[in-house]
Amino acid sequence: MAGSDAILARLGKLHPKVIDLSLGRITRLLEKLGNPHLSLPPVIHIAGTNGKGSTLAYLRAIYEAAGLRVHCSTSPHLVRFHERITLAGQMISEEALCDLLEEVEAVNAGDSITFFEITQAAAFLAFSRVPADVLLLETGLGGRVDASNVIDKPAATVITPISLDHQGFLGDTIAKIAFEKAGIMKTGVPCITAPQSLEAFNTLACHANRISAPIFNDFEVTQEREDGFTIRIGTEQIDLPHPALPGRHQYTNAATAIATVRKAGIRGCDGKDTNILARGLETASWPARLQKLTKGPLCDALPDGCDLILDGGHNIAAAEAIADWLSRQPAGDTVVIMGMLDNRDAEAFLKPLATHITALAGVPIPGEHQAHRPETLRDAAIACGISPAFSSDGFEAAITQLLDACRTPKRVLILGSLYLAGLVLEKHA
Repeated sequence: MAGSDAILARLGKLHPKVIDLSLGRITRLLEKLGNPHLSLPPVIHIAGTNGKGSTLAYLRAIYEAAGLRVHCSTSPHLVRFHERITLAGQMISEEALCDLLEEVEAVNAGDSITFFEITQAAAFLAFSRVPADVLLLETGLGGRVDASNVIDKPAATVITPISLDHQGFLGDTIAKIAFEKAGIMKTGVPCITAPQSLEAFNTLACHANRISAPIFNDFEVTQEREDGFTIRIGTEQIDLPHPALPGRHQYTNAATAIATVRKAGIRGCDGKDTNILARGLETASWPARLQKLTKGPLCDALPDGCDLILDGGHNIAAAEAIADWLSRQPAGDTVVIMGMLDNRDAEAFLKPLATHITALAGVPIPGEHQAHRPETLRDAAIACGISPAFSSDGFEAAITQLLDACRTPKRVLILGSLYLAGLVLEKHA
């Protein structure tokens, strides 16, 4: 039997485009597979621009703290494809993944279908065969015609904060992008919406009204304390500990998750037990979100007292969240290693961060031919007032250049791409 990497490589050749948003192909394949998406545990479907993964992580941790069995469908993966399919709390095994992919490949019989569509169909098949209490389903891109959007009656839908991203596929305005995200709403199914810009919320509310989908957004973070934070849901105030994931934006993600638990009505967890909520927030895990790395060759290359922080953020909203986090860190120099795909505006991304960065090194993303050249990232940094800025041929060279420019930094921050983050976790952590 071929390994999963070889099978996945074959599946990636079934369609000439990496992204071709449509529901027709996956619907046909699901029918051939016996419609496994109709035999799933209750589904919570999650869309949005930023915070989808973190919100899902809090949901998973809360439900697991309540003793529930949780399926998760996420994308993209960071190191191995297996990360995308969690079955009752366990990442799918290599053997199970190979069997699953070969079965779906055989049923598809060479028909044209994108990589995400055929692997999402495979995930649905896996979820239908393993008992669980809830499935947390993250969209791949957008929502309206995303391959995940085949669940007619989820328990709830969730839309995290919407901002500009993937404009080439979703539209060049917040309203157009929000319309695509709103496509996961279903008649009569509660949609929990995180705090949104007025333009985004108006679009979401208009669509919800059109299809009679009740929106719930009557929750907010009301207080930040030394020992945690407080949220309001309706008229109730709930005191909670700090979430495991760093950054003030995680308070909003956590609040969104708790509001979702309250509204989804999953049997065995109604979100009223604050001990379960607290345990969930404190145990949630989601890599490459201001993640502190503590081992590996990059850590070994840093001076004592210097932290190595990894974040996969790659759009302006993510940069603003990182900048806010940096503004609240202990005094000391922050130097940055940055890699980014060339469909991103590097200068716009760096503007919110510029006043917090002492030096920057641009690096390539090995294996990604659509990445910005290091020289482009260097020039973007200089245009934002970040100096010195360098172009480097890899992580080791970047570390050397940055430490020559700033001998005792407080932290090295690697950012700009989930693909870069995955490489760091695989090779250097």
